[in-house]
Amino acid sequence: MPRPPAAEAAIAAELAVHRPDLGPRYTAELPGARAAVLTRLWRALTHEPLPWITAHDPSAETLRLRDGRRLHGPRADPFATEAYVTVVHLDDAAYDDPARLMTDLAVPHSAAFAAELAHSTASLALSRANRAAPGEGRPATDWEWEQRVVDGHPYHPNCRSRPGFSVAEQLAYGPEHRQDVRLSLVPVPVEECSVSGEWPEDMRDGTRLLIPAHPWQARHVLKRTADTGLTAHPLMSLRTLALPDGGPHVKTALSARLTSSVRDISIGSVLASATLSAFAETVAARTDGLLHVTRTPGAATANSPDLAAVWRESPQRYEAPGERIVPVAALPATELPARPGWLTDLARLCLTVGLQLLDLGVALEAHGQNLLVVLSEEGAPLRLVYRDLADIRVSPTRLARSGIPLPGLPERILTDDVTALRSKLFGSLVAGALGSTAGGRTALAGALEAALPDLPATPDLVALREQPLPTKALTSMRLSPGAAGDQWAALPNPLKN
Repeated sequence: MPRPPAAEAAIAAELAVHRPDLGPRYTAELPGARAAVLTRLWRALTHEPLPWITAHDPSAETLRLRDGRRLHGPRADPFATEAYVTVVHLDDAAYDDPARLMTDLAVPHSAAFAAELAHSTASLALSRANRAAPGEGRPATDWEWEQRVVDGHPYHPNCRSRPGFSVAEQLAYGPEHRQDVRLSLVPVPVEECSVSGEWPEDMRDGTRLLIPAHPWQARHVLKRTADTGLTAHPLMSLRTLALPDGGPHVKTALSARLTSSVRDISIGSVLASATLSAFAETVAARTDGLLHVTRTPGAATANSPDLAAVWRESPQRYEAPGERIVPVAALPATELPARPGWLTDLARLCLTVGLQLLDLGVALEAHGQNLLVVLSEEGAPLRLVYRDLADIRVSPTRLARSGIPLPGLPERILTDDVTALRSKLFGSLVAGALGSTAGGRTALAGALEAALPDLPATPDLVALREQPLPTKALTSMRLSPGAAGDQWAALPNPLKN
């Protein structure tokens, strides 16, 4: 097979200029990065409702395409996180490169997606080449834990796709590269801004607000180069950063397509942030201390999605002495307790909280980036912390039944559709956060089977036990650029044989 693909060669050429010391390690990481992205792509091909795949024989793991061609690969585990797919066959041709496979599939919109896969593979190899050395010790802060997440999204083929970012920019801004980032503070007259909550006094300059802007955004979108700066630590989402010394987190606009989405901040989300924050505190109070939601003291926009920022309190305020707070996505990078039942304890805690809130009328998007767990000194899961309320779903009918007043929330997050509510929670928490922590179907099934009998037998729990498990159809969404909103796939229920 011809290689290196253009994206891999381009990053190698930039490394030769900016970090020649990383060149040999980058080259060594490329085969593993291709397998990691190919594994994620094979999950999508075998489990998502792609219209050009007309038949699937799971016993032989063979897919028949509409045009008569056949795809064949290893038996798929939709919850596996280790790269176990090294080759996929399209008829008689073998492919170890996901971008080449997608190019030769030649289905609608595959060319653009193939370019993203190539960039994801090359960027993943770069991230792995510059990962923290083993033995650096336990991180002392939440943001240091986040920077241990090297591979990005555990199931998205575009796990490390950062088009528009040069190698120098990836090394400077990617959280896994562990560099501090200098935010621009863009002065905007107050009368040209919309504000929710209280904007920090030290982020004002007379009659102007100082709105933090990511340096990539300042340079490429806002065309600014000389603003006052603010040093911060990049978190998993790259556009959200932690201020030093346990300070608040600031989410910035970033008009680049990272993984799936362009990361700007809508005016509507800014205006709703204070109301959503207060509402979430009200709901979390029903969990008897098992869940905390990080507050959003203030948000502002220059009436443009390209220049806006949201302030959130640090999750570390919910950490007591001797405890550590870790994003669920970072748990595989921790020294997980070896004792039997640890994964069951985590599943029981997460499902207790998630199902209780769902019954009250709130479906969290509790994937591994939004959901953090407070661990005891011995590593036992104690409590949960949730952040980023922008994509929750709220049921007015269930809230009314629970006696919780419905504030003026954005229409887009309101729904009484039980399928939409369950998909939001189960897709993010079970198929996402718990599935990736388990790392495979057998471990996930064992943890769920042990945890579920301890939970109230609500209709939602019955659905979790009996129905296929929803997950976002991430590849279908990337191959449907004209379709708005989420698309879903149904994974085999790990509790069913």
